[in-house]
Amino acid sequence: MTDTKQPDAAPVYRGMDRATLDAAYNNSAAVADSPEWLARWRARSAEVRAMPGAQLDVPYGEREREKIDYLPSGTARAPLFVFLHGGYWQRNAKDMFAFAADGPLAHGIDVALLGYTLAPEVRLSDIVAEVAQALTFLQRNAGTFGFDGDRIFVGGWSAGGHLAAVACDQPTVRGGLAISGIFDLEPIALSYLNEPLRLDRNEIETLSPARMLHGGMAPLHLAVGGNELSELQRQSVSFKDLADRAGLPVTLAFLPGHHHFSILDELVRPDGALTHELLSLVAAAPSRAG
Repeated sequence: MTDTKQPDAAPVYRGMDRATLDAAYNNSAAVADSPEWLARWRARSAEVRAMPGAQLDVPYGEREREKIDYLPSGTARAPLFVFLHGGYWQRNAKDMFAFAADGPLAHGIDVALLGYTLAPEVRLSDIVAEVAQALTFLQRNAGTFGFDGDRIFVGGWSAGGHLAAVACDQPTVRGGLAISGIFDLEPIALSYLNEPLRLDRNEIETLSPARMLHGGMAPLHLAVGGNELSELQRQSVSFKDLADRAGLPVTLAFLPGHHHFSILDELVRPDGALTHELLSLVAAAPSRAG
């Protein structure tokens, strides 16, 4: 009798074969109603972008997506929260994430939604450089916008969480909020996500926050949902452990009951857990001029 059993696929990362690894990072597939979440975000974001005083599509560079949406809270010399959208560095746009400004604006924090060029048009190293360029632009133009240039905080969701963590190395940044972020690029490079990214070994080593921990980085608050994919949770836990060993100012909040999309409700609500995390960062870093 012939044995027709197929051999197990070779493991590529932490004992996972390629199909298992792909599923471990496919947030959209893990949340059945993810398209409905995105539709609601777009609808609310259109309303927020229409608010009085909003400055839309302000260029900070020459590329098409190098633009900022600035949403004022109405508070003189307010702190600024710069939000970086997700989409695995290859999809989505700043326009659909204006809804995330609701919580910060309610507390007198101005919000800037930062656009950046997507892969495969550019490499991840180019995206990181664009974020740094935008932060420098914002600080240099703080007086024009009306916020306190000495109190810039950066945050982001998913891939934006990765970019926010990297940006905590920038001298313009006083603190960061990384929501459901990616902190080690190794599994990304081994998965389906790498086709447009084309990550090389140098980018994995120099653009993975977990591999570039050092003294002097701004305080960073991590948050992840209790119902998120286990790899997303592991990324945050592992990064926090590494930061603890290095004695760096990194905290981690688990938000029970939240999946990869619902977690942002905690930034929308003025009394939400993520809004609270941002407020604690702001309170701990008063203006140096004040």
